[in-house]
Amino acid sequence: MKRILITGANSYIGTSFENYLSQWPDEYQVDTVDMVDGSWREKSFAGYDAVFHVAGIAHSNVGKVSSEQKALYYKVNTELTIETAQKAKQDGVKQFVFMSSASVYGDSAPIGKNKVITKDTVPQPANFYGDSKLQAEKGILPLNDGGFKVVILRPPMIYGKGCKGNYSVLSKLAKKLPLFPYVNNRRSMLYIDNFCEFVRLMIDNSESGIFLPQNKEYSNTSELVKLIGQAHGKKVRLIKGFTWALSIMSHFTGLVNKAFGSFCYDKELSKYRNNYQLFSLEESIIKTEVGNK
Repeated sequence: MKRILITGANSYIGTSFENYLSQWPDEYQVDTVDMVDGSWREKSFAGYDAVFHVAGIAHSNVGKVSSEQKALYYKVNTELTIETAQKAKQDGVKQFVFMSSASVYGDSAPIGKNKVITKDTVPQPANFYGDSKLQAEKGILPLNDGGFKVVILRPPMIYGKGCKGNYSVLSKLAKKLPLFPYVNNRRSMLYIDNFCEFVRLMIDNSESGIFLPQNKEYSNTSELVKLIGQAHGKKVRLIKGFTWALSIMSHFTGLVNKAFGSFCYDKELSKYRNNYQLFSLEESIIKTEVGNK
């Protein structure tokens, strides 16, 4: 039986992973530790095969924060991660799995342009959120050795039932709007169950290194809204010809490029020896929106 410790209580990712592993009660024992206060430092990590570190401050509106808030991002996303990894190694844990982010590669491309991350792409964060994750990576990678495996995950946008963030905004729009602008963009996304299966495989296979998991198919923001509408029996009509207007709007708000810009991983980067892409994009949207009905 694998013993896994999730650092970061009540997080969407951590809770989803714990629930996912409950399918195999005889194979995994999962515990969670809260990282908000300092009490975790008194807890022994001895006996755990893997620590899955999901604690951190999530990506928010990085354009309107104080210098104190910026410092907090580095304190939590960088310093806390390094300290946790050091403790895990010191206590004899065999593997440390870190939840990094695609944000280490910067923002989406502007509307009408493509951004494809390849094996030659050098991380270049566009803001302190992405940089705080990248600095954490740099701090924990040197800990990797034969007895302590470090796994760094750089997932794109993760979505699933109960998720927050950009997907939930699109879902609300799809349920309300009869019309939606069509923009020919391309994005990497990752359904929560596909991600949980990937993390499970990382632990089962005692992996180490940097990994970029994603769904089998790219998504298109407009088509995604259409799929969400269909899941609820609603037809959303996509209207062409709005790209120019959205392009003008993008100069006044970063939200436009965030929603309609392109950002994807070369599919070769996301291949793995075991299949983790269990659900197609369409299947995942149905499961996210209406469950297994």
